[in-house]
Amino acid sequence: MNPDPFQRRRAVITGIGIISPNGKGIENFWHSIRNGISGCAPTTRYDVSKMAVQVSAEIKNFNLDDHADIIKGGRLDLTVRYGIAAAAEAVRDAKLDTRGINPDRLAVVEGTTTSGAASVINVWESMLKNEKIHPYHAIGGYCGEGSSAISMLLGIKGHALTYCSGCASGSDALGYAANAVRNDEVDVAIAGGSDSIFPAQHYGFCRLRAMSEIKCAPAEAMRPFDKTRDGFVLGEGSTFFVIEELSHARERGAKIYAEIAGHGRSCEAYHPTDPHPEGIGYIMAMKKALRDAQLTGDEVNYINAHASATPLNDPLETKAIKKVFGKHAKWMGISGTKPIHGHAMGAAGALEAAVCALSIDRQEMPPTINLKDPDEDCDLDYLAGGARSYPINVAMNVNAGFGGRYACMILRKVEDDA
Repeated sequence: MNPDPFQRRRAVITGIGIISPNGKGIENFWHSIRNGISGCAPTTRYDVSKMAVQVSAEIKNFNLDDHADIIKGGRLDLTVRYGIAAAAEAVRDAKLDTRGINPDRLAVVEGTTTSGAASVINVWESMLKNEKIHPYHAIGGYCGEGSSAISMLLGIKGHALTYCSGCASGSDALGYAANAVRNDEVDVAIAGGSDSIFPAQHYGFCRLRAMSEIKCAPAEAMRPFDKTRDGFVLGEGSTFFVIEELSHARERGAKIYAEIAGHGRSCEAYHPTDPHPEGIGYIMAMKKALRDAQLTGDEVNYINAHASATPLNDPLETKAIKKVFGKHAKWMGISGTKPIHGHAMGAAGALEAAVCALSIDRQEMPPTINLKDPDEDCDLDYLAGGARSYPINVAMNVNAGFGGRYACMILRKVEDDA
């Protein structure tokens, strides 16, 4: 319990687990992020020969047994398997033994958009073929199956819940977990986001015309802030964190990557897919996150932007950043890393929060690749020239979801004497 009820508890990141198309594990992931090595490639998991878009950011050579010991894991939807693997890796990275913690002081929080959707579709297809269906699939398609499976694997008997707020899901899951720690509900939370790609989803985004249809090398298809941008590359994966109360982490000598200092969310309620022309969702989410973190805009050094490379989003996100940060907008480093790891949907916010945490830990801002001819309305410093070493104290991640939902995370460096 917090000995001083008037002193705010602090939530810090002590473990990171990453399962991503551009690298599994922290070092592989960061190597590709800082060097701009893309995981986008021709889609191979399912037939895309009749689809308008034939590239994606798939995870290759994934085996759950390499990350976690779970019986009959093959029954689980791929989204759930990714989440289990990332959560197990995060706990391992944090060197956390949950057996020594009061079970009611632990939590699992997952963010996702697809969850068990692929399983639901597979069950329906099996029914049409009169194939035998395993009884587990009656619950395997639940949206909350990921947090349930992770809690059972790790023996977490406190909170276990799933957030689904579109592409803001991962950020909202982290925000909830950080607040649970700060509000003295739990001492430790395992939180993050997970999503996988499957044929029906891929085809749906083709019909929506949200993905890039540029005929080029797959690694060059997604082009944030560039004049030639025409959409994102669909990605997948999972990123989970161990989030602890600061004194709890220090008492056990844990490595601290960064503090989750603020979280803001908003909803425009404007359009199912298009952002509001004034960028009010972005603006409100960023302002709320700054207020929650008790920081001014001038204290932010780096932003990992949503940067979906769609014609509407990138100029509006730029406009919103200028509105919130004023003259300071020109002095920040901003990058869109989705061309490297793909747009991981509900996992995007968590994955990009990992980019921010590692940027603080390594004191380096990663680049925006494929930005060769900047849009005149996208005139900030997008780090197109490559990674840049810089003393980063505060980093921000921004995410936008379909349906007008936005989320913003602020991470802060923790000084040794803080």
